[in-house]
Amino acid sequence: MPSGRRGRFPKGTPVLDAARDLGVYVESVCGGRGICGRCQVEVAEGRFAKHGITSSSDHISAFGAKEQRYAEKRDLKDGRRLSCSATVQGDLVIDVPADAQVNTQIVRKAADTKVFPRNPALQLCYVEVEEPDMHKPLGDLDRLFAALRDQWGFDALNADPHLLPQVQSILRKGQWQVTAAVHQPETDGPATLVAVYPGLKNEAYGIACDIGSTTIALHLVSLLSGLTIASSGTSNPQIRFGEDLMSRVSYVMMNPDGREAMTKAVRDAVNELVAETVETSGIDRADILDAVFVGNPIMHHLFLGIDPTELGGAPFALAVSDAVAMPARANGLDLGEGARLYMLPCIAGHVGADAAAATLSEGPHRSDDIMLLVDVGTNAEIVLGNKDHTVAASSPTGPAFEGAEISSGQRAAPGAIERVRIDPVTFEPRFRVIGVDVWSDEPGFADAAETSGVTGICGSGIIEVVAEMFLAGIISEDGVIDGTLAPKSPRIIADGRTFSYVLHEGAQTITVTQNDIRAIQLAKAALYAGIKLLMDRMGLTTIDRIRFAGAFGTFIDPKYAMVLGLIPDCDLENVKAVGNAAGTGARMALINRDYRREIEQTVRRIDKIETALEAKFQDHFVAAMALPNKQDAFPRLSQAVKLPAKKPQAANDEPGGNTPRRRGGRRRRG
Repeated sequence: MPSGRRGRFPKGTPVLDAARDLGVYVESVCGGRGICGRCQVEVAEGRFAKHGITSSSDHISAFGAKEQRYAEKRDLKDGRRLSCSATVQGDLVIDVPADAQVNTQIVRKAADTKVFPRNPALQLCYVEVEEPDMHKPLGDLDRLFAALRDQWGFDALNADPHLLPQVQSILRKGQWQVTAAVHQPETDGPATLVAVYPGLKNEAYGIACDIGSTTIALHLVSLLSGLTIASSGTSNPQIRFGEDLMSRVSYVMMNPDGREAMTKAVRDAVNELVAETVETSGIDRADILDAVFVGNPIMHHLFLGIDPTELGGAPFALAVSDAVAMPARANGLDLGEGARLYMLPCIAGHVGADAAAATLSEGPHRSDDIMLLVDVGTNAEIVLGNKDHTVAASSPTGPAFEGAEISSGQRAAPGAIERVRIDPVTFEPRFRVIGVDVWSDEPGFADAAETSGVTGICGSGIIEVVAEMFLAGIISEDGVIDGTLAPKSPRIIADGRTFSYVLHEGAQTITVTQNDIRAIQLAKAALYAGIKLLMDRMGLTTIDRIRFAGAFGTFIDPKYAMVLGLIPDCDLENVKAVGNAAGTGARMALINRDYRREIEQTVRRIDKIETALEAKFQDHFVAAMALPNKQDAFPRLSQAVKLPAKKPQAANDEPGGNTPRRRGGRRRRG
């Protein structure tokens, strides 16, 4: 238990062997010598009708000498046994404690039940090495290799070069008993000895890092327990070279040392995050021996020291699309000297390793249902499909969803409006700002907001205010603010030849202008058109499930995203935000090397669509300018939300003045 595996074994079978024969891989760093304590189990007492047996501690061997020695030196909790020492003597129900489970469940967040097993690429192996003998002139390292072959089954091994001058002193310090850290290859080939410790070493660590264009998030993970030990994050320092991705590509093109400067900036930031997590957790940085990274294609290239210029224009050629594996020190990382780095594959020129990691996390390729996975940013990455067929694309949404191109827009920060509700009768708004727990019409709001103020409106607030204006009838299906309503409410004001909506009056007046709404329409139409191209390729008219990934997607209310026409019609209960799915995918690849194989194979099977080359993009884009959409019906949304009746185009809209133009073409927005 808890896996529920069962089987028959001869009396005298070690419990550890029985577990492994059943596919329950209990950890044993010391190779069954009874000194690491990783293989602890507990015997469940009593009659188990479900299994038809009576389990008793009398049915397991008596406390052995190995267990006694371990208990004297270390803490062995009451009722626990070492499965490498204890043997089966009768019917038993064995509980594997959570701290000893290789397949332990890792819950990504409280409301999520997703779990994944542990099978890290880095394995700690305790070995006893034969001492030198004048009659057997074999080198110390070669005898270590022989011990690993005989005791752990590693037939082919290489050693990281830094170990060559160290191995003899380590072997003698450990009196020929050492722990070898062996990194198993991503492909067929010899494993690599990356570290050697005198005596027993019972812990090793890895890092999983998501390099975003705006922020970098890093997690320090125990490779033996699978637990996240510490996490940290920081703004991507490359922002000083350019706010969006294409501006960073332009910086590289215009500055001879631009690539080197941005590569150094991101590597330094990662090393600072490593230092922060090491200090927080109190571990030795030298014990970090594996690292997994993900990022969009431009972040991927800059982190690896690759010039991203080719990604700035068609055909958006990647320097490398497959997974990358190398020594971590070759990429400027300050980890254990022999640490290894693995970077997930990119799906296409603008669908990167972060999208691959999100795909690994959410698993559309494992699903029976049709799943749409969307990571919304300045360049939205879209994956659609199920276990039979999966397609992917990117769509140039631009920076409007992050507050840019919006008159009162800003990034998510204290003081930014993040939630909006508008009374459909009076047109009076109420809102919430980041950092304040009460709504603007509730007691205590003014005092609570005094420190941060009300400074602007962030992405989720922009989505909600435009959707609420549509639901209240302030804007038409075509996104035009209805100026005929101005006499009814002082919130609707003339603004040149168009009208605006006053969301907040204070130290800083926050308005939603006609140009703001157009910017949102352009962004959401680009995303929806990209999704429709994927649906066309799949021959689909409906989608079963939708998942929003990324920081922006985490805070989008699915109802308002659908009212706006950001995503296709779907049952609202099947539309969910999944947070930093890219970071979760990176942790999965760190903790289980099988997931590396899975995503490498999956990426090769995904059909990639280049939206800039698809003739139907323009048709879908124009239809998607309307709210929610000019052509597509939203029957499931209509069951949950009363959508306004379609009305004719408002008189104050200027035909041709705001003609939707295709976002894309040869050059991409970042």
